[in-house]
Amino acid sequence: MLDRIFSVAPMMDWTDRHCRVFHRLMSRRARLYTEMLTTGAVIHGDRARLLGFDASEHPVALQLGGSDPRDLATAAQISEDFGYDEINLNVGCPSDRVQNGRFGACLMAEPALVAEGVAAMKRAVKVPVTVKCRIGIDDQDPEIALDTLAHGVIAAGADALVVHARKAWLKGLSPKENRDIPPLDYDRVYRLKMALPDVPIIINGGITSLAEAKQHLARVDGVMLGRAAYQEPWRLLTVDSDLFGETSPHATMKDVFAAMLPYIERQLAEGTRLHSITRHFVGAFHGVPGARAFRRHLAENGVRPGADVNVLCDAIALVDDRARTAVAA
Repeated sequence: MLDRIFSVAPMMDWTDRHCRVFHRLMSRRARLYTEMLTTGAVIHGDRARLLGFDASEHPVALQLGGSDPRDLATAAQISEDFGYDEINLNVGCPSDRVQNGRFGACLMAEPALVAEGVAAMKRAVKVPVTVKCRIGIDDQDPEIALDTLAHGVIAAGADALVVHARKAWLKGLSPKENRDIPPLDYDRVYRLKMALPDVPIIINGGITSLAEAKQHLARVDGVMLGRAAYQEPWRLLTVDSDLFGETSPHATMKDVFAAMLPYIERQLAEGTRLHSITRHFVGAFHGVPGARAFRRHLAENGVRPGADVNVLCDAIALVDDRARTAVAA
């Protein structure tokens, strides 16, 4: 079974291929996830653009959004053929667009359909199939809703369950509000793990540090870090040493950027704009002298036509050379 102790959450508009290469340079062991792709996009869209990824990203999982079992199976097969290590079904996203498409968190109300989709994907692919869900939606009782979904998808063959430990309120809250306002209920996820001791259960939601991650790992099989990993990527520098007892790929963020430059140069040669990559670096030097100047230089110069790696190198030079990146606490 693939290692699930630590992963970076799939996040729309954030965890694209450039972001994932950046994160991989900080941790060899973290499991990385794509942004959610709909089954329609995978089946009918530009697959090379949507599904392509760098070989360095492994292990990397593709997250699918959809509800039709046949489409899920087809999209999963296509994704497996592209080389993804896992297919994850989104049963947690609360956006209006997702609800209108009958996928995401609204599927918490249709656990039998979710199980059918999981079974179809399991028949179609050899890689693990997992589900990411909430503890419930709207007026659902989380004790009943989460148990019903979990038992259904596990019976259908799901290899693991990732639980965002909040409800999603589809009526009355925006997607942004759904990330913060519904109260966290980690104990509900712990109870699910006790009820399913042989099933890998990964916890997600509101976790801000590796110290918190370690506390959760005493109760569940894995931790998924979301916004903290993206907004303060320096936290990933010590994942391998703190959670796996292994040497980290790079000691400092400057070392990470030195390793990232060849990738950036290849992407620029293929027509990628510098800002498409450097937008993921905003929080790289959080708390380090020169961080504000670094961000400002990238913001002002990275968007200019023809911007190249020298823009990034000049921005990095504004950061105090003596300052080692803060370690995750």
